[in-house]
Amino acid sequence: MKTPLTRWSLSLALLLALAGGPPAHADQARRRNEVVEVVQKVSPAVVFIGTEQEVESPFRRRSPIEEFFGAPPQQQRTQQSLGSGVLVDPNGTIITNDHVIRGASAIHVILADGRELEAEVIGSDANNDVAVLKVSSKQPLPAAKLGTSSDLMIGETVVAIGSPFGLSKTVTSGVVSATGRTFKADGRTYNDFIQTDAAINPGNSGGPLLNVDGDVIGINTAIFASAQGIGFAIPADKVRRIMEELTRFGKVRPAWVGLEVQNLSPRLARQLGWDRTYGVVVSEVEPGSPAEQAGIRRGDVLAEMGGSRISDAEDYVTRAQGYPARAAFPLAVFREGGQRALQVTPVEFPPQLVEALVWNRLGLRVKPTRGAMAVQAVRPGSAADEVGLEPGDLVVRLNNQPVAEPAAFQEALLSARGTRSVLLLVRRGRYGYHVTLPF
Repeated sequence: MKTPLTRWSLSLALLLALAGGPPAHADQARRRNEVVEVVQKVSPAVVFIGTEQEVESPFRRRSPIEEFFGAPPQQQRTQQSLGSGVLVDPNGTIITNDHVIRGASAIHVILADGRELEAEVIGSDANNDVAVLKVSSKQPLPAAKLGTSSDLMIGETVVAIGSPFGLSKTVTSGVVSATGRTFKADGRTYNDFIQTDAAINPGNSGGPLLNVDGDVIGINTAIFASAQGIGFAIPADKVRRIMEELTRFGKVRPAWVGLEVQNLSPRLARQLGWDRTYGVVVSEVEPGSPAEQAGIRRGDVLAEMGGSRISDAEDYVTRAQGYPARAAFPLAVFREGGQRALQVTPVEFPPQLVEALVWNRLGLRVKPTRGAMAVQAVRPGSAADEVGLEPGDLVVRLNNQPVAEPAAFQEALLSARGTRSVLLLVRRGRYGYHVTLPF
């Protein structure tokens, strides 16, 4: 007599036989979709980035004896962080975020095949949050294609690959939610971003955002910590401009457009005949500047830059800084009841204008001396005069950047364009103090 278990087994076998037997190997061709193809095509070019940074431990204070003998103020400890990146050239060029590698004393790149390589920083730009790294390999490395972001469509499918929370080769997909997005975080304004609902978490920073062709159309960079389904990526066209600057010069050269803008009040907008809630008005055009050569006039309303709306003056300034010298950008301009398309090509900031900028904006004339910039003259009635700056004072830092030589002073000054004030560290005799001046 057969046991119940045996009868159950025979029944199961009969059912399987009637159903055609156990299912064959899954039909992968049927399940292969565009996301799978993108991942298989591009994931070998996505890398994991680990960094080390030496920081002072906050848990140890010096004793009076240690202070007398000059002992190190605090113990050093190694702080580790992680992020993602993408190879865009078989020679080992990697694109990632500036904030992923900022302050790192060592950068380790782990390739998709498991190899770990030391990376060299070719250049990094904090304003645009882009960094270019280089690794060396005897064999050509897998590389993704850096595509274009100029033809993105709202709602099109995108794929993000990275290492969120250290989980390498993590894939998420979604759609393009918006383009030309501006948002504020950590006291800074970030402009001209791709917004996506593809899940982006800590560790995804620096990884690629891809279209269904497998082209890199953005570099993932930020999330809203309090929101779900909202992530941001730097557009590929902007990444390409910054990468070319960093590769050639190691930094983004300050560029000059030669115009000043101000926000549009409702009253001013009505006077100009502008009935929209976005845009800025041109308040000044410098003679001989790229703006003048492009045909921009005082009183023009700048409505769009690079195909997306300009929200306010801060938005315009920050986005203009994303175009290095010789990189042209289009502007939609409203004038006398009609709109017209103009193109501006910024150039390197003329050194001779720096002195005028310092005198007109800060009320100072300076010269290099002893690892700082010495104040030669103070313009009467200027903000510098009102706070008590005097000839002989030494400007040691500008916006926390050392200004030991004219080139560093010029770079810090030009980086401050578009801000409302600058912070100076001034030394007078044995004492140092901070001074904030309107800019």
